[in-house]
Amino acid sequence: MVLNSEKEVRCPLFGLIMEKDNQKIYDVAIVGGGPAGMSAAIYTGRAHLDTCLIEALSTGGQMFNTSTIENYPGFQTVNGPELSSKMEAQVRHWGIEPVYGEIVNLGQGKEQFTLTDSVGNEWHARTVIAATGSKPRKLEIPGETELTGSGVSYCATCDGAFFKGKEVVVVGGGDSAIEESLYLARIVKQVTVVHRRDSLRATMDLQKRAFAEPNIKFIWDASVEAILGDMTVDGLRVRNIKDESVSVVPAAGVFIYIGNIPNTEFLQGLAALDETGYVIAGEDTVTNVPGLFAAGDIRTKGLRQIVTALGDGAVAAMAAERYLASLGL
Repeated sequence: MVLNSEKEVRCPLFGLIMEKDNQKIYDVAIVGGGPAGMSAAIYTGRAHLDTCLIEALSTGGQMFNTSTIENYPGFQTVNGPELSSKMEAQVRHWGIEPVYGEIVNLGQGKEQFTLTDSVGNEWHARTVIAATGSKPRKLEIPGETELTGSGVSYCATCDGAFFKGKEVVVVGGGDSAIEESLYLARIVKQVTVVHRRDSLRATMDLQKRAFAEPNIKFIWDASVEAILGDMTVDGLRVRNIKDESVSVVPAAGVFIYIGNIPNTEFLQGLAALDETGYVIAGEDTVTNVPGLFAAGDIRTKGLRQIVTALGDGAVAAMAAERYLASLGL
């Protein structure tokens, strides 16, 4: 914030001029610009609630990094960046301009919440919708950190083109792993899927397509022990979990899809979390903290998909509107 006078503070993120002693208080602060956050923003915008939408990196979240989406109603297929762009345009249509900051702390006062980002900027709101999604889970093995960005990736859409004509490995067996394996198979020389089990966890349609793809092969019952290479990835050391045999799989790139970790660090000590870090909230998105709602992948739920995140965002927005009404606001 830049001080313009003794009474005024200009906020470069919003372009607002606020009284120094009377900082703007939003009706709703939405933390996270993925499907849940943007859905919530569309609903709060339509309800004429004064809303700020705060995103750490770029709108769309993990959806933005997905090459092909085949289960979004109304589209046979749609790519993640396109869908993200359309959602953001709809958010802006309702007068909400996404702003950027990584929220690291959420404080609760008597009548408002204070949100603080990593560089000290603050926002104030009467209600908060937490929709920060999740981040990729890491293998936590030698070579992973050292070679991230030099052959180790968590986003085939982002980095697949760098491996054209080369051999790569995908670690994992769920939907994301197989979706991205199919995407990579169109670009690279060979995709090897390394999975800890003897069968995939992906949906049957994805499995059928992967097994029919000649450019994809599988290594079953295998645990990756290390990623090899000095400046760039050369391969992986893999151990068979049944017979304990060890082998080296040559590869120029490694794409890791072994699940996600919820981005709920900023809620610790305030919202109730389960043993894995997800916010405890039901289908109504209501948390243990009055005025705080959890939408999308960060809350406890049975299915984490774009469509379920969108539903959560709508529900959370309506819950926030009802909560504000109960306060007479």
